[in-house]
Amino acid sequence: MLPPLNSIVSRLRLKQLRLLVALGDHGSLIKAAEQVALTQPGASKALHEIESALGATLFVRTNRGLEPNDVGHVVIRYARLIQTDLAHLREEMIGILQGHGGRLSLGTIMGAVPLLTEALSRLLEKRQALSVEIVEDTSAHLLHMLDEGRLDLAICRTSISQRPHLYDSLDVRDEQLAVVANKSHPLAQEKKLVLSDLAGFRWVVYSANMPMRLLLEREFHEAGLRFPLYLLETTSAFTTLSLLQRNPTLVALLSTDVAQFCSRFGMTTVLPLELHSRSEPYQLVTRHGSVLSPVARLFIQELTQESGDVASL
Repeated sequence: MLPPLNSIVSRLRLKQLRLLVALGDHGSLIKAAEQVALTQPGASKALHEIESALGATLFVRTNRGLEPNDVGHVVIRYARLIQTDLAHLREEMIGILQGHGGRLSLGTIMGAVPLLTEALSRLLEKRQALSVEIVEDTSAHLLHMLDEGRLDLAICRTSISQRPHLYDSLDVRDEQLAVVANKSHPLAQEKKLVLSDLAGFRWVVYSANMPMRLLLEREFHEAGLRFPLYLLETTSAFTTLSLLQRNPTLVALLSTDVAQFCSRFGMTTVLPLELHSRSEPYQLVTRHGSVLSPVARLFIQELTQESGDVASL
């Protein structure tokens, strides 16, 4: 049985975490000991203390050196995260002490990227020394990162979570969707299309059970059409655009903001198809009860442009 968390926290030291990361990098106790300025006996003792504190063996001795087992891989991954967080802590402290800067970790779903970048650009004009991390992913993964404290806030949707009460959320914009394709698509010059015109083409879509995918399935169902069988599934905007560029017969469903951005630069064209289903709005999401940093509140202010809305988060 693993020891309780309080026991682990009280027994582990930061230098031991550095040793774990070094062992993961080198697979050699001698090289790892050199990197963290320990003798080899000292490193052996430290590794024994780590495994004792965690209540598990982390490495297997082979003819190539020390190799992490499954538990070891997990522990090394979290040791790296702790080191990264400490680096971010120092970076943010420097910014605060110098009276500017700071650090902001933002998450966004694909369709909300233009919305996020607009607000962020305005903020960076005021905070030029600000360091920013942006993660683009599905709502499910972004909420998981919020749970772990890896993000300050995210623009996504809480409806996909089985525990939406864990989050504070604010609707920030209704999402409108558009069907896009390569400028050379066979139907690109048509004045008006209906869904049956596109039913025979291959679609690039989000994964099953994601809001945008569910909306498209509903459109096909309400039109009395069978949903396409041969799909290309991705959550990546870049992959979607690359596929459309390579194959002029593909079609994809994107947010109108993203579709207009891509069309403005000649990457795609918006097909003249009117969708009848309404998409869920984008939400500004934070962990329930979390204390937001001053720079996070500034970003929210830029995003919402309404102090009354900011106060509700």
